[in-house]
Amino acid sequence: MSDPVLTRRAAIAAILMAAAAATGQAMVPTKRMALLRGSFSLADLVPSTFAGWQVDNRSAGGIVNPQTEALLNKLYSQIVERVYINAQGNRVMLSIAYGADQADDDVQLHYPEVCYPAQGFRVTANQVGQISLPQGNIRVRRLQTQFSDSRYEPVTYWTIVGDEQSLSGWDRKISEIRHGLHGEIVDGLLFRVSTIDRDVRQAFAVQDAFVKDIVAAMTPQARRQLAGLA
Repeated sequence: MSDPVLTRRAAIAAILMAAAAATGQAMVPTKRMALLRGSFSLADLVPSTFAGWQVDNRSAGGIVNPQTEALLNKLYSQIVERVYINAQGNRVMLSIAYGADQADDDVQLHYPEVCYPAQGFRVTANQVGQISLPQGNIRVRRLQTQFSDSRYEPVTYWTIVGDEQSLSGWDRKISEIRHGLHGEIVDGLLFRVSTIDRDVRQAFAVQDAFVKDIVAAMTPQARRQLAGLA
């Protein structure tokens, strides 16, 4: 004859296990933010002319692709690459890469400090910084990169995971969890600007001015999606 106490405990344990399994299943994200956003063109979100800057099509070949074309197509759903020039002759290379699914480790954003060395560059400095704008602050990472003795390319970049600025793997994980609680699978975006200049201080000053101008020229929707600013 079975022990009533043990039978009751077994029944309670079974109920708790079933509840935990059901809760866990309910917590699995199923809604892709990329689909919730609806159809959009990344190129259309980025202004081509603003505050004295315009696209310089003659310099398009100056942009470095840190990954091969096959890998870029695997990682990102949309990519925008442009070179801008202003009246003072300053040229800024802009590269924006958008990935629709950041939950899969195989297709997560690749960071420039990892990818540039793969193309033969040396990263001689890597620091965290901030660009202050009227619309809010953008946390950025600043790299000093060098290819042989022929190309010195300071880089400023940031990433957006979901709708939030994300400057580290920990930031990304927090964003994934926060959105995951709402059943959402996050998308991701890498926004990179760089210039060819041995004068690092001057290069970052030009890049900051460019970022302030381009963000100011964006629509509120684009500002939120591309810079994590309301």
